Amino acid sequence: MKKAIGSRIDLNDLSDPDVVEFRKYIDEFFNSKNVKRLDNYDQHFRTSRLQHSLNVAYYSFKIAKKIDADPRAAARAGLLHDLYWYDWHKKETPQLHAFLHPRLAVRNATRLADDLSEREADAIAKHMWPLCLGFPKYKESLAVTLADKYAAALEITTQWGRLFGESSIRKARGSVKKVRSIIAEKRKK
Repeated sequence: MKKAIGSRIDLNDLSDPDVVEFRKYIDEFFNSKNVKRLDNYDQHFRTSRLQHSLNVAYYSFKIAKKIDADPRAAARAGLLHDLYWYDWHKKETPQLHAFLHPRLAVRNATRLADDLSEREADAIAKHMWPLCLGFPKYKESLAVTLADKYAAALEITTQWGRLFGESSIRKARGSVKKVRSIIAEKRKK
């Protein structure tokens, strides 16, 4: 298991009580074949859907603890909120994907977790608010909705930073070399 993007917490560090609690809530699903398949799909830029789901689960768990919501329900819903197996970036994607995939994810999550609670189902169904109809009904739903937006922003900015950062570093090094050569030429004169 990886760490959540933007977090310094190692999710394999079982000496951390928060990690132990978080893992207790999601491990049965995280290690399932159907959830592992999410690693085959890109979600945001170069972040896999599995990594995105882990990010959302972790941040939902943290937010739920801060707002006195059920951290178990938030973590589980966060992990399962994008549980579908197609690439939404392709032309064959179902029309109105952004509006419809939450319901598909609820259906798939219900098949995977026979004990899916109403709070978890609402969190999954409403995670695309305000695009989806209906305001998140529970604190856990709000935690997943906020965590989804936060995780997406982190995923995009860290990936773009790496992409443009490398380019910028090369340009800067080239500029430094150019300035040094101009200074060296002026010194010769």
